[in-house]
Parts: sequence; structure tokens; C-alpha cells
Amino acid sequence: MDILLTYILPFVGMLMALIVIHEFGHYATAKLFGVKVLEAGIGFPPRAWGFTWRGTIYSINWLPLGGFVRLLGEEDPEHPESLARQARWKRLIILASGGVLNLALPIFLFAIVFMLPRQMPVGPVVIDVVEQNSPAEEAGLLAGDEIITIDGKEIKNTLDASRVIRLNQGDTLDFELQRDFFGGGSGVVEASVKARWSPPDGQGPTGIRIHNLVAGSAVCQGEGSPDQCYVTEKSGFFSAIPKGWTATWETLTLARNQVIMIVKGGGGPDLAGPVGIAQATGEVVDESGWEPLLEMAALLSINLGIINLLPLPMLDGGRIAFVLLEVVRRGKRIAPEKEAIVHLVGLALILTFAAVVTYFDIARIISGGSLFE
Repeated sequence: MDILLTYILPFVGMLMALIVIHEFGHYATAKLFGVKVLEAGIGFPPRAWGFTWRGTIYSINWLPLGGFVRLLGEEDPEHPESLARQARWKRLIILASGGVLNLALPIFLFAIVFMLPRQMPVGPVVIDVVEQNSPAEEAGLLAGDEIITIDGKEIKNTLDASRVIRLNQGDTLDFELQRDFFGGGSGVVEASVKARWSPPDGQGPTGIRIHNLVAGSAVCQGEGSPDQCYVTEKSGFFSAIPKGWTATWETLTLARNQVIMIVKGGGGPDLAGPVGIAQATGEVVDESGWEPLLEMAALLSINLGIINLLPLPMLDGGRIAFVLLEVVRRGKRIAPEKEAIVHLVGLALILTFAAVVTYFDIARIISGGSLFE
């Protein structure tokens, strides 16, 4: 029962919600443009229950792993209400709407997070270590320096510093530092530090290790302990929405930077399938409660949006690629049979990849590992 409540239910609920929202994008735009929706289902077949209304079957299915929308004639343009019969711009909107909705949803999820009371770490951000032969050492940064701003942005905690640096990888950042000088006295110094794409293992982009200096700090205001200090933050609705947009945009930027790091040989993140994500979801709930699930759902929604819009067969992006190819060929379509074969092969490859990732997920769980290690 504990496994069910801690791991399975949070994961299934979150995944179903995100996929249903994705499919609603396809459903709404298909209805808007007069494409016949054959079935809109929650979960995957076999069907548990359903009814028909205005020519569309609405169903609840036994496999609770998302949902689907089945449109008439996705490759065959013979029927006037088929998807393939519609103008190219309409097909592009219908096919892209699910992924776009997944990319827009995090704005509101992050906004909800900002409207909830949150405990945020505070205290002067101090450099512990400057790695040898790193950009930070070349720029003259020293252990004990307190980071005031990076590129003009105030640094309130280590999360701020890490985020600003990783958002600007590949660029040279202007650091403003408070430094205690040898022999007494202190003052502000400035330095320009390159944020590397491919740092050595164990080093960050700039080559510094940092911590929040909180012991005796006036900003602690009685909260926390000598080892950690927090203040409670909460935003109103009208300020939370812009913050939600900023958080979503920054997450997309970090995802782009991660891809560039992989291309440049800087290593990549651990891959995870449904089993791995379920494990991570359970660990988040077990460690921090239910509130952080909103942030995790936002991140997963962004991932779903990006993956679905990639030009991969069987996914929305693959179907979009065929429409764009039709544009390049000046209206000449790929034969429906050939397109169907491409999507079938793509489905087989996706299922094979999912099976391999799931195997490694299970092996990691058996060995006691975690995605967060």
C-alpha cells in the first residue's frame, strides 16, 4: 500500500493529467477545424466504459497511462472530414497544438508554485573553492569572496548563482564580489569569468564551489539554524504569472544548454522511462511532500512538449515533418501507405528504446540507485 501511495498513484496521476491536456489540444483544434474525432479516451484500451455523442466516442479505458484522440483519416485524405484532407496550415495547427499546450502549461504550474508559501535559503553566497586551471582562477576569484551580483543580477542564495551561470553557459559573466583584503579591510572587486560548456568532472562551468554563509546572518530573522537559514516567500496572482513565464523560459533555455553540452562532449543527463520517472516521483513525495510535484509536473510537461515536436516518426513532430515535406514538394503528398509504414517503423523503434530504458531503470532500482545521485 505504501508503494502504491508513494510511487504509483502520484506518477500515474501526474502522467495522465499531462497527456490528457496534450490530447485536449488536438481534440479542441480538430473540432474547431471540422475534423471528425472518432474517439477521445482517458487511459488506453481495452475500453472499460464509453458513450457516443455527436459522432464521437468518449471512453474510459483500463490502462491508466494517459489518453488519446483518434482522428479520421490521419494519412488518407479521401473523406472530407479527414485530417489529411484539411489545408496544410490547419493540419500543422492540429498536430502542433498538443505539444504547444504542454509547453504553455508550465507557466501556470510554476505560477501556482510561486503563489504557495515557500521556504527559500538565504545568506551571503561565499566561494569555498576555486578549482585550478579554471576560468574562475584565471579571472582572479578567491576562496572567501562573497558573490554580490552576476551579470547585474542580485545573488541571494546558491540557487540564484547556479541558475544565472547555467543560463549563460558559453558567455563571459561579470562578477561583483565583496573581498576581505590581506592586512585588514574589505572592498568590492569585479571580474569577468567564462562559463564553460564542457567542464571537467566535478567542476561547474566556472570552476567554483559555493555555499550560503548563514551563521549570525541578520537575514535569518530567527528562522533556520546555524547550518541553514530560510525565509518564507509567497507571490500574488498578478506577480506569479510573469514569474511562471520566466521560470518556463529559463527551463527551456537550460534544456537547450543541456543539448549543447552533450554535443560539445560535456556529458548528458541520466535517461529515464516510466519506471524511472515513477521512482523519482516517489522520492520527491517521500522527501519533500506533495507540493514539489507541481514543479516536477512542469518539467515533465516541458519534456513531453519538446519530444512530441521533434521530427520523429509516429510522434506529432514526425507528422508535422510530412506536412512540411508536402509544402517543399509544392503540394505533392507522400503516399498514405508509405507514410503509415514510416510511422509504424518509428513506433517499433520508440517501443524498443522504451524497453531498453525501462530495463536500466529496473536494474538501477534493484541495485538501490536513484536518478538524483
